[in-house]
Amino acid sequence: MTQTTPIRRVPAHWPPLLPTALRLAALGLPVLPLRKGKVPVGNCPACRDSACGDRPHMKAAGPCRCPAPCHGWAAATTDPDVLTSLAWATAWRQAVAVAYHPGGAGLTVVDLDDAAAITWARQTLPPTRTVTTTRGEHWIYQGTTRSVNAVRDGVDIKSTMAYARYLGPGTGTPAPLPDAVRALTAPKPPTVRPAPPTLTVSVPVGGGTCPHRTPAYLERGIRMAEQRITEARSQVHATVYRTFLAVLSTHGRCGCLTDTHVTRLFTAAQAKGESARHCADAWANAATRLGL
Repeated sequence: MTQTTPIRRVPAHWPPLLPTALRLAALGLPVLPLRKGKVPVGNCPACRDSACGDRPHMKAAGPCRCPAPCHGWAAATTDPDVLTSLAWATAWRQAVAVAYHPGGAGLTVVDLDDAAAITWARQTLPPTRTVTTTRGEHWIYQGTTRSVNAVRDGVDIKSTMAYARYLGPGTGTPAPLPDAVRALTAPKPPTVRPAPPTLTVSVPVGGGTCPHRTPAYLERGIRMAEQRITEARSQVHATVYRTFLAVLSTHGRCGCLTDTHVTRLFTAAQAKGESARHCADAWANAATRLGL
């Protein structure tokens, strides 16, 4: 890290962490404020659900261009005008720590969470700049790679598209990023899993047709149910159960549901990580609740 920008003087009444942020930015570290819980500032309405294109799969992928610090690593900046802007003022007043985007500064942080992880690093990796953390150490290398959590017990890799707390300058000089770290972040080949056991679930029996709706309505309902499960970002178990309950409450007494429909719903749920057994249990529980 080399000094790239003169350090701006900050008035005494400004947030206490801002001088540190400006000093790091002047050294070339893209920085951002962390609020209570040591997490980035929440998304503003204009950026919620990645509407601003901060995710890599979005067409407009790249750093968030919102004037507010909305997206962690994507909002990190070295621009003193941005850091001291009114849009960031509230965030700095709430900040409990300063974080930085290692990849944006050409760095990789090997985050060692416990004594066992530190011992592994000392036996495996070349010495480099070391920063003491609340639970372990950050080993900082020159060079970038993918950011991957839990590459082994107690070890996270933070570089591109990630942030790390700034906990001081540390000791030593950053060494070149070793191949051993790059190997830890290399994409793993997909795991071939055995086919789940076949589970039999009961499909409510009725008149064989849907007397109050058309077949197109059923197909639309199944598609919407699949989409609801697929788009679940949290509480997947609950979403699966509620979706099964909704489908059964509408069509469970008609006899229009078939094994094919149930298989489609189960497939969507298993794609989100649910087991075949949980799908069967959720279906049975929903049917029991409805008295089917």
